[in-house]
Amino acid sequence: MKLNPPTVPPTNGRYSHAARTGDLLFVSGQVAVDASGEVDASGEVVGPGDMTRQSEVVYENLRLILEDQGGTFEDVVHIRTFLTDMDGLLDHAAVRGRYMPSPPPASTTVEVSRLFMPGLVVEVELVADLAGSGR
Repeated sequence: MKLNPPTVPPTNGRYSHAARTGDLLFVSGQVAVDASGEVDASGEVVGPGDMTRQSEVVYENLRLILEDQGGTFEDVVHIRTFLTDMDGLLDHAAVRGRYMPSPPPASTTVEVSRLFMPGLVVEVELVADLAGSGR
């Protein structure tokens, strides 16, 4: 089942925010775009170049997508992070630490040369197992 919760900015129509199969939820990479959700030349990046601000927006969107399916960050089994500058890792990790339980899930973090909109510095995708979430 493809999912586009109304609580997060809409996609550009070329992908869904998440897909669920049974108890597994696969969440597409989330970035910090304005509430209009426009992700083309007219869209706005929240906090261009600001790792902390963008990470806050990304994790809040991830929280809302998980919540839409009755899940929480406790249900996350893998998270993948794309940073345009690994020097921002500690700033990102500080925000992530506010959302992720301990012990944290399996994780991959990579540096990429750029993301799909100028000013974006972080994108995060995840997989959650909602078997115990009650939905």
